Amino acid sequence: MEGGKPTLPLVYQAVQALYHDPDPAGKERASVWLGELQRSMYAWEISDQLLQLKQDIESCYFAAQTMKMKIQTSFYELPPDSHTALRDSLLSHIQNLKDLSPIIVTQLALAIADLALQMASWKGCVHTLIEKYSNDVSSMTFLIEILTVLPEEVHSRSLRIGANRRTEIIEDLAYYSTTVVTLLVTCAEKSGHDEKMLIKVFRCLGSWFNLGVLDNNFMANNQLLMILFQVLQRDETSTNLHEAASDCVCSALYAIENVAIHLPLAMQLFQGVLTLETAYHMAVAREDLDKVLNYCRIFTELCETFLEMTVRTPGQGMGDLRTLELLLICAGHPQYEVVEISFNFWYRLGEHLYKINDPALHNVFRPYIQRLLHSLARHCQLDPDHEGVPEDTDDFGEFRMRVSDLVKDVIFLVGSMECFAQLYSTLREGNPPWEVTEAVLFIMASIAKNVDPENNPTLMEVLEQIVLLPETVHLAVRYTSIELVGEMSEVIDRNPSMLDTVLNFLMKGLREKPLASAAAKAIHNICSVCRDHMAQHFQGLLDIARSLDSFALSTDAAVGLLKGTALVLARLPLEKIAECLNDLCAVQVMALKKLLAQDSSSGKSSDPTVWLDRLAVIFRHTNPIVENGQTHPCQKVIQEIWPVLSETLNAHQSDNRIVERCCRCLRFAVRCVGKGSASLLQPLVTQMVSVYQLYPHSCFLYLGSILVDEYGMEEGCRQGLLDMLQALCMPTFQLLEQPNGLRNHPDTVDDLFRLATRFVQRSPVTLLSSSIIVHIIQCAIAATTLDHRDANCSVMKFIRDLIHTGVTNDHEDDFEVRKRLIGQAMEQHGQQLVNQLINTCCFCLPPYTLPDVAEVLWEIMVFDRPTFCRWLETTLKGLPKETAGGAVTVTHKQLTDFHKQVTSAEECKQVCWAIREFTRLYR
Repeated sequence: MEGGKPTLPLVYQAVQALYHDPDPAGKERASVWLGELQRSMYAWEISDQLLQLKQDIESCYFAAQTMKMKIQTSFYELPPDSHTALRDSLLSHIQNLKDLSPIIVTQLALAIADLALQMASWKGCVHTLIEKYSNDVSSMTFLIEILTVLPEEVHSRSLRIGANRRTEIIEDLAYYSTTVVTLLVTCAEKSGHDEKMLIKVFRCLGSWFNLGVLDNNFMANNQLLMILFQVLQRDETSTNLHEAASDCVCSALYAIENVAIHLPLAMQLFQGVLTLETAYHMAVAREDLDKVLNYCRIFTELCETFLEMTVRTPGQGMGDLRTLELLLICAGHPQYEVVEISFNFWYRLGEHLYKINDPALHNVFRPYIQRLLHSLARHCQLDPDHEGVPEDTDDFGEFRMRVSDLVKDVIFLVGSMECFAQLYSTLREGNPPWEVTEAVLFIMASIAKNVDPENNPTLMEVLEQIVLLPETVHLAVRYTSIELVGEMSEVIDRNPSMLDTVLNFLMKGLREKPLASAAAKAIHNICSVCRDHMAQHFQGLLDIARSLDSFALSTDAAVGLLKGTALVLARLPLEKIAECLNDLCAVQVMALKKLLAQDSSSGKSSDPTVWLDRLAVIFRHTNPIVENGQTHPCQKVIQEIWPVLSETLNAHQSDNRIVERCCRCLRFAVRCVGKGSASLLQPLVTQMVSVYQLYPHSCFLYLGSILVDEYGMEEGCRQGLLDMLQALCMPTFQLLEQPNGLRNHPDTVDDLFRLATRFVQRSPVTLLSSSIIVHIIQCAIAATTLDHRDANCSVMKFIRDLIHTGVTNDHEDDFEVRKRLIGQAMEQHGQQLVNQLINTCCFCLPPYTLPDVAEVLWEIMVFDRPTFCRWLETTLKGLPKETAGGAVTVTHKQLTDFHKQVTSAEECKQVCWAIREFTRLYR
């Protein structure tokens, strides 16, 4: 902090302002100032003093939270000889503040746990804590809090204690786990009617189950397990206690997922959960939804844990199918939230049975899935007094979407056709109320695509009946019927005689506001699947597209309709395409011209994105088959539209969102006609570069990568594209060299390296021989530390592809030149690159990025293995060998083993495995 250590009154004042200042700006200032204090060295001493003075809850909470944060993120700031004093001081604070507020106790307990995990000299911390506090009833609350958070923090993301220390700690905790459970049993037995204490005991036990260190045989016969199930069986158990007990049982079930090695405990839990069925019915009778949801969670967790056994030995031992009966009982509950809990289990069951693919096994589970589908169809019913169409976006709408996904995943067990026919017969034979009809149609729409459309009279009959639905039926039934028709486009494609009737039915929907978007989506589906049959209806589609805004369509539905129209347009004879494309684009172009004229006369700025998005979708999906030598039918149209796009881009050059949509539209235009856009290349690049100097929108870099992809192989264009790259790089480097530039502009990093990668793929020698390449490589090395999925992926792909051009002898004339140029680049940057990559893996990047890093290291090694071995050795020597808390991070043997595994690898995935294992030592 600037200006030295702040005084305590000043800190109090800031904390008071943070919690009580009525002015939001005052709160914000206090928050920023306190944040700076927390990051400074003074935070240790000031927090300690605030906790000692115990002036009020706010200042103590701030101090406790600061302590926890400092121990988690800045433990290295403290000299090792101060660790013991810090421990003693924290233990004295938690004892003094135990009655002030539970949240302060939790923060201090976390600080103590995080210290214990990092402080290698504090041996057997569980033992010392229990010995020190277990005989004092008043200390029991904070002792159990510390024992609860300790196992939770072992795998905390904010503590980088490394795999060696973590293994040591887990062994230590396993050794003392029976002592902890025995303490918890004593607490539970003494607690009597002290419900809060029992909740703490269950939370603590759950935490130890989650860590997976409790002994099976010891737990199977333990008193605590009996207490847990007694609490869950008792009707008078309070909501909070019930939830804590349920969480604990779920943790226990999760911990024994590998049932074979936990048999005694698995058996006890299995039988214990089966005794809860009566309690579930009691909770239903009392309409206690919280408890019902808890029981359903437990039953689902039971099924998930014993899934393998249920599938391997259904009906025998712990493969007992009563577990599925419990879930189907829950599925019968009127509230849809209850059945939703079990969805993940049904997905997994379906997945297992699909992989095994044994008809006899399918027969065992089919009746259960049929009953599930029956329940789901009932849960999908709208309220009888619901008006209008079904809502997609509310909770119930989202539930129905999840039902639709689940049905698609398990329908193979019942048979799509059988199910479809059965559902249809319920509509044909009975005369159900509208809400039942709608729900049945909804499930039919979920599976329609899974039914074989070849010579299928039932599908034809359904289609014929739906398009004859009178307009007097409930709006929701019409809405879902339209969705079902859209899902049946394969049937229509096989039976084109139905097309006219279907389109008339959908046109009626398109003209009614509540049904318009659903009808547009169905027309889009039919255009996608029946492109050839729809060609004769193109004029009708064009008429709709011309008056798109006269229909009440959502933005997506309007764009979808244009997509369908473009897909059909591409199937017209070549000579008609240009004229029809012109017609299709004219509406959007006129609208853009009108906006430009309005804006220039009024001085205001209107939003052109709707029209740009519509043009983009037309260009994107108009992809006719053009033979070599033929002029692309869309070329002339795009040349004529270019001035309007150029003018729109200029008018909105400072607005990132609009520029992005302009670039997207141009990208699809260039992709649409490929080399046919050559006449646009010069003016487009000139405009991109000039706007980018003023407003560095990253989408220009992306558009640049598209141009390089299309024209980079053309000898006459290479120099111009290189000039473009250099002109775009200058402002980009300025932006990224600012403080935190890389972190603040991940999109720019992503798009810059997409552009550079395209150059490597299309014209490597042009790039490698240029003066800009050194700067791009330096920027790439700096950007490898960036923890941003897309940006990091782009950077790694660039480096990998760059080195790869010097590795693959593709018998092109320029291979030797490429190899020499890559050799020079590696000589200059190789050691720095390897050093950065290994350090980045250990300290900056999340595990999912490791395969990309492994590919880069693999390419460097393939290019020059002996030099790579030296670079790697130098890098490994520079890594830290122990943590700030004095624990060993990496042994000499682990370093040499890793070096050997990487340098002797025969394929890239071996490098990846080695890095994955090695970086665990630093996580």
